[in-house]
Amino acid sequence: MRWTLKPKPHSKKINELATQLGVDIAISELLLQRGIESFEDAKTFFRPSWADLHDPFLMKDMDKAVARIETALENNEQILVFGDYDVDGTSSVALMASYLETKSTQISTYIPDRYEEGYGVSYKGIDFALDNDFSLIIALDCGVKAIEKVAYAKKKGIDFIICDHHRPGKELPDAVAILDPKRPDCDYPFKELCGCGVGFKLIQALASKEGIPVESLVSYLDLVATAIGADIVPIVGENRALAYFGLQVINTNPRPGFKALINQMKKEVLTITDVVFNIAPRINAAGRMKHGNYAVALMKEMNFENAEFAASEIELFNTNRREADKRITQEALLQIEKSKETKDATSVVYQEDWHKGVIGIVASRLIETYYRPTLVFTKSGDFLAASARSVRGFDVYNALENCSHLIEQFGGHMYAAGLTIKEENYPAFKAAFEAEVLATLPAHLRTPEIKIDAEIDFDAITPKFYRILKQFAPFGPQNMSPVFMSSEVLDTGYGKCVGEDQTHLRVTLAQKDSPKIVGIGFGLGSDLPIIKSKTPFKVVYSIDENEWKGRVSLQLKLKGIKS
Repeated sequence: MRWTLKPKPHSKKINELATQLGVDIAISELLLQRGIESFEDAKTFFRPSWADLHDPFLMKDMDKAVARIETALENNEQILVFGDYDVDGTSSVALMASYLETKSTQISTYIPDRYEEGYGVSYKGIDFALDNDFSLIIALDCGVKAIEKVAYAKKKGIDFIICDHHRPGKELPDAVAILDPKRPDCDYPFKELCGCGVGFKLIQALASKEGIPVESLVSYLDLVATAIGADIVPIVGENRALAYFGLQVINTNPRPGFKALINQMKKEVLTITDVVFNIAPRINAAGRMKHGNYAVALMKEMNFENAEFAASEIELFNTNRREADKRITQEALLQIEKSKETKDATSVVYQEDWHKGVIGIVASRLIETYYRPTLVFTKSGDFLAASARSVRGFDVYNALENCSHLIEQFGGHMYAAGLTIKEENYPAFKAAFEAEVLATLPAHLRTPEIKIDAEIDFDAITPKFYRILKQFAPFGPQNMSPVFMSSEVLDTGYGKCVGEDQTHLRVTLAQKDSPKIVGIGFGLGSDLPIIKSKTPFKVVYSIDENEWKGRVSLQLKLKGIKS
């Protein structure tokens, strides 16, 4: 594990900002690392406002999308809201359909079947629209590469509006409107919206034409915040404001579907981390194990009793998902060992009966053991389908692009992608991907890294310090929870391994004359000898609260220990 201390900003800047804001040096340093250099910057950062949201009409084709929807509503046309089966896709569909249903009764939803149709716009979905007299399809979180399918729909007299956030190809579909901030010809100021975020900008634009302020759309932001967290987009700029207000909705007045899920959790105030690790996996489990329609139904449900029933079904899907991903991960690890591929630059594994709904999770789990770009394949109809996951700093999408002569279809982001290949091409693709990664992945990126924001002493960890740290939230890419390092640390004699398998570490640490502080290190049980050596050591950690029997105290979440 590499420990990398971030460059320290210039001391003059640190001192000036600390004086302006009335905060200590460590807080000032953290802010400057995040590009916050003035009182105004800090005000925007700590107090997100509706003014932080951009004019939706700055997005290319927004005027065309709004005009076509207005025409459809005026003419009482049937509108089909189409989206992917993951959290971003299903929450986008729930958001768009819920909003349009306040204007028309001619609104329906469509989520493709993961197995029968695969990712994105499908011919089956278009045929469904044709058979049921839909004249307009609004596609969310997909569609920017669906050139042939959109052309097929147009030939059948069906218009498309595409709301996507994935990188487009060289050619765009012939749709009425394509809303995608990543279009090269789109000047929208913020490029990192998730699919649900793009959907929200569309309803914001529609509402503004009626003179309705964006603040009136706050009830939809629990969906947007969940999609932002689940899709791992940067929580900066516009995303930060959307996530901030969305979390407020989740914690004060969530929609019945979310309330039903939250009631199963024993926590009063949810953070974006709780959304990512508790709400999102359950919503995802529907599309992974059964069908994304269950997730859309849950998120659209306005009756709490019905929502509770829907949530209980989804809880069962999630239990099945956990069992499947645990079993498949074990089988994949065994395959890597048997194939003598533990020292390769990549992990590429395949078994035809692996559940397609969990291969993305399995890919992430494999990276925990073998830190390298990973693809997990399974059989999908006449093809093999895979989920790809990457390591920090390596663009797996570009790597796949360079192997595209062996790929039937692919799409995604820098760190996550999906693809299909012909079965006979699997050996050649596996070799080509290995060669591509070997040639392009720098040696220093092949080891996991802990990025450290600052080195501090334990006496800096006060309730006031933590109160300010909490205001850095919501945390996520480009605004991660601060990580600190402390040196010359000693265990007070209470360090021990804990957990069912004794793989975790619980310690009480001291440094010089500072107060003692408890630390918990998940998966750090093997570092117990360092703790017990009675010689000073270094620790890397984040700070959080521990609540026990009504008493709240600060604790360290240990990320690494070195002698």
